[in-house]
Amino acid sequence: MKIIGSSNADVGLPLGMAVLRQGGSALDAVERAIRAVESNPLDHTVGLGGLPNLVGVVELDASIMDGTTRLAGAVAGMHGFEHPISIARRVMQDLPHALLVGEGAERFARECGFEERDLLTPEAQDIYEQGLRRGGDGAPYASAVLRAVVGRLAMQPERASGKDAGTVNVLALDSAGNLAVGVSTSGFAWKYPGRVGDSAVIGAGNYCDGRFGAAACTGRGEIAIRAATAHSVVSYLRAGDDPLAAGRRAMEELNDFADAYFSTMNCVVLAPDGRHAAFSSQEGARYALMDETSTEVQMLPRTFVRVSPVDA
Repeated sequence: MKIIGSSNADVGLPLGMAVLRQGGSALDAVERAIRAVESNPLDHTVGLGGLPNLVGVVELDASIMDGTTRLAGAVAGMHGFEHPISIARRVMQDLPHALLVGEGAERFARECGFEERDLLTPEAQDIYEQGLRRGGDGAPYASAVLRAVVGRLAMQPERASGKDAGTVNVLALDSAGNLAVGVSTSGFAWKYPGRVGDSAVIGAGNYCDGRFGAAACTGRGEIAIRAATAHSVVSYLRAGDDPLAAGRRAMEELNDFADAYFSTMNCVVLAPDGRHAAFSSQEGARYALMDETSTEVQMLPRTFVRVSPVDA
């Protein structure tokens, strides 16, 4: 049994591991761990307290995938629901669809009985307004703010603990040998309304095949979509690479896609035999791990892979 994820998954991994220790499925563990992160108001990149889009609305994306059946569910551009990971799972289980967006996703959530709430916290509102003030330079409102944000992605706040903040991903291997992956995010802060990143795109930010392994990404979602990064990792696993080689190869592919707006890319990989690895285009990044012997979350260094814009 094993459960790993992005560093901000640390608040949820003990809950996910508890599910696994009680004989629960990898899907149950992934969902439980991510729900805890979605409810963490100190994490401004996921769920409650997430930073809003350009017009001040918290807009959420999420996906989940079962490695045994390769069924997947995803939601994008959702407003007003704290746990998009659970709604994504219901899409996977209850509908003949893989992805619902916007009003359709929200209607489905209401039909399933999910509770609506205001996700914008006072702290997130303050950070949002500071970002708008930095974007003002006399240009039209939207273009000024977007230019400021895209040009300075470091505006995204870091958590007080010093861990990297970002989209949360969780990968789990249960006692029956089943794999599952989930991803949840409030996305690119100050993004244009309706922007969808890789977190809701199966094959980009999330992919899981129980025969070969699983991968999930955080970072610049547009790049992961263009490169199909999560699927690339699993394809390399299928070809016989170990997690370290597969993840490195997929990260190095990004040199063909990176451009002036590239910021960072991170990837976590888990194989059916429990081997794992994680990667980042930023030095010093970490990922979180627990197994059946763990008494607490371990924070491990990611392998640094240099990715440079093509015009650098």
